[in-house]
Amino acid sequence: MNAQPHAAAAAIARAHAPLQVRWLGRAPYEPTWRAMQQFTDTRGEHTTDELWLLEHERVFTLGMNADRAHVLAAGDIPVVQIDRGGQVTYHGPGQLVAYPLIDMRRAGLGVRELVTALERAVIDLAARHGIDAQCRANAPGVYVDGRKLASVGLRIRRGGSYHGLALNVNMDLEPFSRINPCGYAGLEMTQLAALGGPADVQQVAAEFAPLLLARLQRVGAG
Repeated sequence: MNAQPHAAAAAIARAHAPLQVRWLGRAPYEPTWRAMQQFTDTRGEHTTDELWLLEHERVFTLGMNADRAHVLAAGDIPVVQIDRGGQVTYHGPGQLVAYPLIDMRRAGLGVRELVTALERAVIDLAARHGIDAQCRANAPGVYVDGRKLASVGLRIRRGGSYHGLALNVNMDLEPFSRINPCGYAGLEMTQLAALGGPADVQQVAAEFAPLLLARLQRVGAG
C-alpha cells in the first residue's frame, strides 16, 4: 500500500528495526486485506517485517468458518467474509487496527505467542492509563470488567502472519449491537475513552507500537 508512516510511528520504527511501523490512516477494509495477502505471498526470506496501524471504514468481517447467524441486522454496513479465524466483528472509525506482518519462523514465534503478545501489549497500554484489563484463556481478546476492549484474529500463510488486533479507542459502539461479537450473544463492548483513557487513535497507535514490539522482543529473546 502507498502510505507514509505517521511521524511518531516512524520514530518508533527507527528505534525498533528491523520491524517497520506504518501508519496508514483511515483505509477501506477490502483493499487493505488484499494488500496484506499480497505482501505475505510475495515476501522473501529477507523481507523486513512490518506493523500496519490504521482505522477502517465501517465494516463487519466474518472469519473463514464463521456462522452468518451471528450477524443479526447488518443494515447499511457491508459484511465481508475473510480468511482469518474467529466469528464476526466490527471495524469502524475510532478503532485502532494493528496488523503484524511477521515471518513467524524467522521471528521464532508460534501463533499462541503472537496472540499473547498482542493481548499483553493492550493490557500494558491500558495499565498506563489506570485501566485494569485482562485476557481470557478460552476467549481471545482483552476485557475490562467483563466487557470486551480488543479483539484478536490471525491468519498464517506461507509462514507469515497477517490480520491482527482491533482495539476500541473512541468509536460508535452501536454497530456491535447488530452482531453477536466474536460469536457471543450479549457480549458487551467497551473502549479506552469510556474508561478514562486516551481518545485519539494516532496517540494510541504511537503508544501501542513500542509496547507490542517490546513484547515480541521478549518472546524472541526467550
